[in-house]
Amino acid sequence: MTRPRQRSVPLLRESSSSIQSRPVRRRDPDQPSLPFDAMPSRVEPCLALLKQTVPQGPDWLYEVKWDGYRLAIHIEPRSIRILTRGGHDWTHRFPTIVAGARELGVTSCILDGEAVVLDEEGRSDFGALQRSLGGRGGKRISTESVFCAFDLLYFDGHDLTRTELSVRRHLLQDLIPETGYGAIRFSQDLDLAGEELLEHACHLGLEGIIAKRRDSPYRSGRLGDWQKIKCVQSDSFMIVGYEESASTRGGLGSLLLAGRKGQGWIYVGSVGTGFNRTEAEDLRKTLNRLQTKKPVVPLKGKRLVFSQPTLIAEIEFRGWTREGSLRHPSYKGLREIQDNAAVFDMTDATATKGRSTGD
Repeated sequence: MTRPRQRSVPLLRESSSSIQSRPVRRRDPDQPSLPFDAMPSRVEPCLALLKQTVPQGPDWLYEVKWDGYRLAIHIEPRSIRILTRGGHDWTHRFPTIVAGARELGVTSCILDGEAVVLDEEGRSDFGALQRSLGGRGGKRISTESVFCAFDLLYFDGHDLTRTELSVRRHLLQDLIPETGYGAIRFSQDLDLAGEELLEHACHLGLEGIIAKRRDSPYRSGRLGDWQKIKCVQSDSFMIVGYEESASTRGGLGSLLLAGRKGQGWIYVGSVGTGFNRTEAEDLRKTLNRLQTKKPVVPLKGKRLVFSQPTLIAEIEFRGWTREGSLRHPSYKGLREIQDNAAVFDMTDATATKGRSTGD
């Protein structure tokens, strides 16, 4: 019997499908428990492999693809830590999520999920998340963020990484309050055919969906147990300079972008949309501080200003041209160094057909 839950995600509000995860009895928090397995200080995350088609069949479950920062919440008897994908401690930057984690009443656990800022329709907005944190390198705390939990790696003295996903998610759902409006929320899965779900997600303006093998253990790295299928392509690219403009916002006409190839860089075109005047001015000031006379890509132009390959931008685009440039790119924001975002890898010949190293 499926337990009714508040439907705070637009994909769920408009769907008649049922949620797969079933509740289990909540553990009595007063009951003593022995630490059978030592709690790890960090678990290298399981990453989703980009695919162009949705895997089909009863062996797969499907979730919304959240567009935010991948985080792990470590709850211990006397402390709570929030770690980024790269292992950096960002506990102080998400006080609302920390408070929500404390209210779960769990003695010890590790939650895997995504910090997001939601718009009025319940869609995750990466740009809004960046602004809430003060931009790349910002020092602000984010009170607007919520944590969408999709996996449980450790619980009350038990390492669950070798347990199949369906069991981990049953336990996880039982930990999360049923309201669906708190700082910690359960990333719900739907009993819908994968292709139908993807079409529905794209229609609602979501980034895409994640498909996961129900019986898979939690394996670190990008091994195919989790797969992401996007409505619109989005990946991380290195900013290697900019084109000056006397007529546009902040004197910045467009950003010059590059993908990684081995130890070098390949130019993939420029992006001139997605940032406002204030963002353009900040980008130009930062890139001027990183200015270099030796470009890392073979470009020439009187209005081109080259920079050291330091800033990583998240770019939304509609595919690739025959010349290997991004088609209709749009700037979404800068990635944090602590986020450990991987720059798009151009090494393989299939890169321009949709292969991705980002998450």
